[in-house]
Amino acid sequence: MAQIPSRQQILDWVADHPEASAKRDIAKAFGLKGAERIELKRLLKELEAEGLLERRKRHYHDAERLPPVTVVQILPPDADGDVFARPMEWQGDGPQPRILFIPRREEPALGAGDRILARLAEVQGQDHQYEARLICRIGHAPHKIVGIFRKGADGGRILPIDKGADKEWRVPAATMLGAQDGELVEAEQSGPRGRLGLPLARITERLGDPSAPRAVSLIAIHQHGIPDDFPDAVIAEADAAQPATLHGRGAGGREDLRDLPLVTIDPADARDHDDAVAAEIEDDGGAVIWVAIADVAHYVRPGNAIDREAWKRGNSTYFPDRVVPMLPDILSGDLCSLHEGVDRPVIAVRMRLDGEGNKISHRFHRGMMISRASLSYEQAQAAADGNPDDQSAPLIDSVIRPLWHAYDLLKKARERRQPLELDLPERRIELAADGRVKSVNFRDRFDAHRLIEEFMVPANVAAAEELTGKRRPLLFRVHEEPSLAKIDALREVAEASGFTLAKGQVLQTRHLNRLLDQAQGTDFDELINITALRSMTQAYYDPENYGHFGLALKSYAHFTSPIRRYSDLIVHRGLIAAHGWGKDGLSPQDIENLSETAKHISETERRSMAAERDTTDRYLAAYLSDRVGSEFAGRISGIQRFGAFVKLDETGADGLLPIREIGNEYFHYDPDSQTLLGSETGLEIGIGQRVTVRLSEAVPLTGGLMLELVELEGRSILQGPKGGRKKGPRRMSTQARLAEVKRAKRRKRIRNTS
Repeated sequence: MAQIPSRQQILDWVADHPEASAKRDIAKAFGLKGAERIELKRLLKELEAEGLLERRKRHYHDAERLPPVTVVQILPPDADGDVFARPMEWQGDGPQPRILFIPRREEPALGAGDRILARLAEVQGQDHQYEARLICRIGHAPHKIVGIFRKGADGGRILPIDKGADKEWRVPAATMLGAQDGELVEAEQSGPRGRLGLPLARITERLGDPSAPRAVSLIAIHQHGIPDDFPDAVIAEADAAQPATLHGRGAGGREDLRDLPLVTIDPADARDHDDAVAAEIEDDGGAVIWVAIADVAHYVRPGNAIDREAWKRGNSTYFPDRVVPMLPDILSGDLCSLHEGVDRPVIAVRMRLDGEGNKISHRFHRGMMISRASLSYEQAQAAADGNPDDQSAPLIDSVIRPLWHAYDLLKKARERRQPLELDLPERRIELAADGRVKSVNFRDRFDAHRLIEEFMVPANVAAAEELTGKRRPLLFRVHEEPSLAKIDALREVAEASGFTLAKGQVLQTRHLNRLLDQAQGTDFDELINITALRSMTQAYYDPENYGHFGLALKSYAHFTSPIRRYSDLIVHRGLIAAHGWGKDGLSPQDIENLSETAKHISETERRSMAAERDTTDRYLAAYLSDRVGSEFAGRISGIQRFGAFVKLDETGADGLLPIREIGNEYFHYDPDSQTLLGSETGLEIGIGQRVTVRLSEAVPLTGGLMLELVELEGRSILQGPKGGRKKGPRRMSTQARLAEVKRAKRRKRIRNTS
């Protein structure tokens, strides 16, 4: 009779023979037969129950080891450019093992999220436990899910947090990752929907308490896939950075710009300052203006770990409670930031303006500056208005008056250029110390804000002109003119509102501004501004220059914010290479990948905008959740087949007015005129109408607001005897006039063709 192996002997044998680990293989190896196999079965079940072995398809594996052939998912390259993978099935108690993927030269390139069947080999003495080689590629990253986990008898479910979503996912017990009931989790779909069941998902990360105030932005970060942790190699590289010196690396060192009266003007709570300004009044009434920008390229060299991470992020993302920065804090908040009273490296542009505000010359410099003061917008504005404080009072003659003189000149140039002048106030969410919403207001707009904006515009134009003139590659900021179809739609809304938009000529921003001026102060002011905004195309980055329609400029690039935008860093490197200022300019690889970079950072910008918008919606829903049942004034901002969207005056929040809350009658949806028309009462709902609504539901987790209609255009909306709306006097609304305009045009076309 053979001796029954010990528990340790079984574990050792399984570890040494991962490819032959079925029960019969183990029995054969130890010469076990008959009743001995029953005892072996008992031992194997015991080891499996304790988590020391895992049974997969009749084979036993060490739960703390991976099988030699397994499915892994490719991760993004790390700071050193190495590609790691994570196992798709891991049941061990410890952390997931690190798997280094080793590609062969002839293999197809793999991207982050790709799934492959890989052959693994254990390694010792490395920072990873396995090395993987491709057997075959089996698919891309599955759909990412962020939701609330609800535990059940056999696993659980994930409830969605997306506004308007009702899809749930089932999580088997084996893929719960230890998630607790009510936790916020990140997961990925792992199987199709069964005929009678829900689609399967596996939890990939536990995110904690969804009701915690800081979870609001955390949800958006994970939901939109925004990288928020810097790899160790990036932090180490940033920590090793040394302050730039006046006579450091570069062709002949830096120019000494420390005598210039440069100051920064930013929000009072700003942590990073990437632009400084100064001005000198000329005898002929013109001005010399300086715009100095943090020299981020000195620290973020092409291809280094910080550069690869900055490219991946594309830009910083701003939330009410945190910033997800493009660069580590030691750079963005310290070495690159133009703090008051310390030497800081910059790339600066000196521009001469004539008495009408025209830029008549510019010249770029790579130098060292020192900020005379870090002023807030409020401080700078008060000083310009004759109410300086102790910090700004000494700067009145040398800084404040010259800046405002130059600003007056730039306003003249702006008036002639006529960029698009949309009036859309920006919300400001203030948080209490515990992270909860304290108030929601609209941001104050001072001339100090506009001054900084106007100084940045010619600086960005100068950068584009400089690199174009030197025939150097760069990324332009492109904003193409709107399509004819969108302009026709805007024109019809304008005509239905009693206004005119010029036709039969090349559309320019001054034509749109004339329309906006007509609407200003009328009941249709916000309607025309919203419709004009929706008619615009989305700005993007491109190596080709297609102009900037909204700013009415032929050539424009982003140069002024390299701490928070990768596009600006590319422009800085282009300037460095063009002027021979050092070896940290635009690299051959930068140039080769310029189109890919443009596409990537345009996408990361849109990703950040969506995450910021979702976070704002959730904070607003949390703020209003205590006021369910209250009435609010607002305006119809959108129409869909299922109802209307209302923008509330007080907070700017958007809520849904479902069809069922308007009335029980059938509503006809007209996508052309953007109206809902009641079949029985003739009640008409359309964009721009003033309403009073009652808040019926506010869901902070999704950011959803549900509304009930109380008044439409000052007319009470009452329930009829059968739940429908009582008929009231009808008047010609903007939407009715719009529909009539469309009908008249159709009649005219018919007459012309007959």
